[in-house]
Amino acid sequence: MDCKRLFDCIEHQLQHFPQEDMLAAKENGVWRKYSTQEVAQTVNEVSAGLLSLGLSAHNFTPEGSDKIAIISGNRPEWLIADMAAQQLGIIWVPVYPTTNPLELAFILKDASVKYMFASNLELYNKVMSIKKEVECLKEVYTFDQIPGAKHWSELRNTDATMLAQVNEIKKTIPVEQVATFIYTSGTTGTPKGVMLTHKSIYFNLMSGKDSFPFPDAPDQRVLSFLPLNHIFEKVASYIYMYSGMSVYYAESMETIGENLKEVAPDGFSTVPRLLEKVFEKIMLKGEELTGAKRKLFFWAVSVGEKYDNFNPGSWWYQQQLKIANKLIFSKWREALGGNVKFIVTGGAACQVKLLRIFNAAQIPVFEGYGPTENSPIISINLNKPGGTMYGTVGKVINGVELKLEPDGEICVAGPSVMLGYYKRPDLTAEAIIDGWLHTGDIGTIIDGKYLKITDRKKELFKTSGGKYVAPQPVENKMKESPFIEQIVLVGDNQKFVSALIVPGFSKLKDWARQHGIEYASNESIIKNTMVIALIADVVEEYNQLFNPVEQVKKFTLLDREFTIDKGEMTPKLSVRRKVVLENFAKEVEEMYK
Repeated sequence: MDCKRLFDCIEHQLQHFPQEDMLAAKENGVWRKYSTQEVAQTVNEVSAGLLSLGLSAHNFTPEGSDKIAIISGNRPEWLIADMAAQQLGIIWVPVYPTTNPLELAFILKDASVKYMFASNLELYNKVMSIKKEVECLKEVYTFDQIPGAKHWSELRNTDATMLAQVNEIKKTIPVEQVATFIYTSGTTGTPKGVMLTHKSIYFNLMSGKDSFPFPDAPDQRVLSFLPLNHIFEKVASYIYMYSGMSVYYAESMETIGENLKEVAPDGFSTVPRLLEKVFEKIMLKGEELTGAKRKLFFWAVSVGEKYDNFNPGSWWYQQQLKIANKLIFSKWREALGGNVKFIVTGGAACQVKLLRIFNAAQIPVFEGYGPTENSPIISINLNKPGGTMYGTVGKVINGVELKLEPDGEICVAGPSVMLGYYKRPDLTAEAIIDGWLHTGDIGTIIDGKYLKITDRKKELFKTSGGKYVAPQPVENKMKESPFIEQIVLVGDNQKFVSALIVPGFSKLKDWARQHGIEYASNESIIKNTMVIALIADVVEEYNQLFNPVEQVKKFTLLDREFTIDKGEMTPKLSVRRKVVLENFAKEVEEMYK
């Protein structure tokens, strides 16, 4: 593959399919579209502004190149500023908007960030609160107009000489240049900067584009709402731009439903947690129906649960599926804009039940997998005959070499593997051994083709009886119940497995009303003996699917969901077990008294 730099997507679009809406976002309630030509001009002018500040790649090393950080939600300015930095060989350091001030200060100091972009007043204030202790940080530019702050438009430099210099410099940026540091702590530990080059990301996005496949489609739109700070959404964005698809940004997580109807996208990327939320809302609407409509709704869902992409089923099943699609699932598709051809999900395991139902409803969901350290895609269920198997993360994409260690750990090699962790050769040596990236995930190969993740190596725990337990399969199965929103298994060095369970409070409210139980608050309902008995029945039903050592013997109901703010969830909505167990240590202790 002839590798390009990420910012070459602009020239690629200009040559092959210039767009009127390369990027688009709501401004003052109206969709503001940025054409490919406007993006190209703005990127060059911002590059010229950064050049006038004295920023450059210097000697093209991770240590020598200047760094710029960003803390912002998704918006066109995010990618425009990213590409403007790239054109000078500057290393881009994205920070999640939810990052706490202490972690923010650590990242800025660790990467020696000189300049920073902040999207709004709240995030600007967060940066300014720690600016004095970050001596390397010279200035902060904002995307919103904020009194007393420098607006990013001040960086736009239209001087012909400076623009000519930018054009000469960007020709010299090698594909081996580090494009970004992605700071990740995973589910534990101090943030560490994953160094990804233009080559590693470009190779990964093109291999993913070819394998899936994403054809060039200048007439298609996508909606972007997962944080661009995460490499999954960033790579997806560059796949879209290299394919000529128009990228529209959701206003917020709360407006996704409304924005889907407005944009009517052909596709989007997401995480299982958001798909679960969508499904919960659909099911709650079904619960509100009465009589024949209610029966029809739940009949359609039961038909969807039996869907198997490898086995079309009997003639009678096919007729049932057609009726379910016409009468019920068609409304689901309308709620997603009526035009969705693909949804790619990653970041955590997706419930097989959801995959069956959504695909039965002609809402194609494809599960993929890969860590930040691999730029990130390792495998994906493919949008082609025989390319998908539910319950797996699909086929390994072209150009990625995979092997399983004796203990089942997934290891990969190839151009998309990271350069290493910034300033942490010790951690790099632990992660990359003889050219193989050790992911820390345990997996198996199904039918010689499909990769299945069975657990995280570090999340396996051993009971006091010496038996190993993989928590994820048990948790994912139990979450199929609408009465279980979140669950974390416990049992390291204990006699038996127990669980912390966040009930599905919306479903519980409906159940309580039907059974004449007062629902005063979450705190009171989880103490109700009938509710505890209900959850116990659900747990016992799912326990039968697992070996005795894996079965949940005790559980504690929690009165709130795990949150990012309390550190219990990562920004991509994966559970941080260690933090959950720390925050609910008293509840865990009580179960083992």
